[in-house]
Amino acid sequence: MPVPLHQAKAEFFRMLGHPVRIRVLELLQAGPMPVRDLLAMLDIEPSNLSQQLAQLRRYGLVTATREGSTVVYALAGADVAELLRAARRILTELLADQGTLLAELRAAD
Repeated sequence: MPVPLHQAKAEFFRMLGHPVRIRVLELLQAGPMPVRDLLAMLDIEPSNLSQQLAQLRRYGLVTATREGSTVVYALAGADVAELLRAARRILTELLADQGTLLAELRAAD
């Protein structure tokens, strides 16, 4: 029996629910990057990065190509970058609303 769409979406968002995975996707928005560069920008162990990259590959959000002994990762498509931009817009709006509420609360004191 196929998985209902709402369940598939929930699993997708759960997969995105790891800070390292989000950070990797953000870094890859600048363009393809070798693992060694990702490691230099992230404060994690190589094995942890490998696990996170494997999850992103499994869901088809990143691609990996080998250039000699170097593995280079890239976003799988423009939709991934658009998803990150949409999340940023939503968070910006939420935080702006919270800032307004905080200002109102402070003014009431």
